[in-house]
Amino acid sequence: MDSKRDGRTEKLGFTALTAMVVGSMVGAGIFMLPRRFAETTGVYGAVLTWVIAGAGMLMLAFVFQTLAVRKPTLDAGVFAYAKAGFGDYIGFIAAIGFWASACAGNVTYLVLIKSTLGSVIPALGEGDTLIALIASSVVIWAFVGLILRGVKQAATINTIATVAKLIPIVVFVLVAIFAFNPDVLINNLMGTTTGTSETLFSQLRATMLITVFVFLGIEGASIYSRYAKSRRDVGRATVLGFLSVLSLFALVTLLGYGILPRAELANLRQPSLAGVLEHVVGSWGSLLISVGLIISVLGAYLAWTLMAAEVLSTAAKKGDMPKFINQVSNKGVPKNALLMSAMLTQIILLATYAADGALDFALDLTGALALLPFFLTALYAVKIAITRDGYLQVPVKKRRHELVIASVALIYTAFLIYAAGLEFLLLSCLLLAPATLFFMHARRERHVKMFKTYEKVILIVLVSGALLAIVGLATGRITI
Repeated sequence: MDSKRDGRTEKLGFTALTAMVVGSMVGAGIFMLPRRFAETTGVYGAVLTWVIAGAGMLMLAFVFQTLAVRKPTLDAGVFAYAKAGFGDYIGFIAAIGFWASACAGNVTYLVLIKSTLGSVIPALGEGDTLIALIASSVVIWAFVGLILRGVKQAATINTIATVAKLIPIVVFVLVAIFAFNPDVLINNLMGTTTGTSETLFSQLRATMLITVFVFLGIEGASIYSRYAKSRRDVGRATVLGFLSVLSLFALVTLLGYGILPRAELANLRQPSLAGVLEHVVGSWGSLLISVGLIISVLGAYLAWTLMAAEVLSTAAKKGDMPKFINQVSNKGVPKNALLMSAMLTQIILLATYAADGALDFALDLTGALALLPFFLTALYAVKIAITRDGYLQVPVKKRRHELVIASVALIYTAFLIYAAGLEFLLLSCLLLAPATLFFMHARRERHVKMFKTYEKVILIVLVSGALLAIVGLATGRITI
């Protein structure tokens, strides 16, 4: 994220924006795909998942493209769209959801790094031991110190990471193509095991959140849209970056099915990409992937920390968060937004320590928290197409075409919310309900009415969901 340098605003071209989208999406997720898919489905399910996820996310990418053109004055992506379309409180919820998703994603990165190192340092386990917790906590605050020195230094490291992480992935793809065994692939076609009655739909539902996680970053160009040289470049970069990354994700997933039996893939240690390559070329393959992953994840951690702070500080600038959150250091860093992001990351990290399967929990929570902002973005695109807001002098056929795209994206994101399940929805409420105190504080600062009638209804729903989550956790009906 190199859009700010020494306090100056630097305009980004099409290539830079595309690299931002690709760099944001190609993070930890791709290194986990073989095992995560093999745990729940076979080749048929994997192909269907990527077709549906690809089509749905492509429609969402088109939605971001449309909104960049129809609403060129809106910055900060999902937060701005939700706020413009449905009011201050819903915009606040979208901002908090996106921010929390970024923080949960950073926890996933930390756990995965420790799991990777755990293969040579047993005390780290799979990133879920006390030693791993302490080490991850040190990393959180070390990065805060790095970023407080100035965004320029952090962005430089991220640029290096974006280039370096692609090398082991490209090596994996090339090696896997030559090692690919059609007979192994055929044996992995089905996702069910003897004696089970899992349907293809249940397998599909189980894989949806991993696709959300790996596609996080699709909105990256939109978040930094105000830095673009051309507003049209924002949408084009989003779509091109998405198509490139989708092809890479699907390829990595399916190549794994052609190398190892599904049962063995499902039992690999994360990062499972390392285990697959090690099976083909030996220990150096695992080492290459592991080094690449650590570089990739550190870069992604840095990028998402900056993006999380950006969204939080922007919400404060717009008056939907307390003024103190927008306080900037002499290096141009939104320090209080950064510190709040680090604190939430620390809290979620502590929660994963108590979770059964820390890595999967952090990954699924990340995807679940991102769903509401995506849903609201698609809903806003539907709204402006229906009301013709931003469509002056636009042909009716063009408007209807964009309405269809937005509607498909809306249906897709609604399905993702269903696929996430009630547990993660309630856990999301457990975060969003108390966060409303910041919104209330900001309203008092501005001396404006606290809530509109419909916003009070939403608040009641969130508080009720949070209470149900607490009861569920206390009684064991919700497990983490």
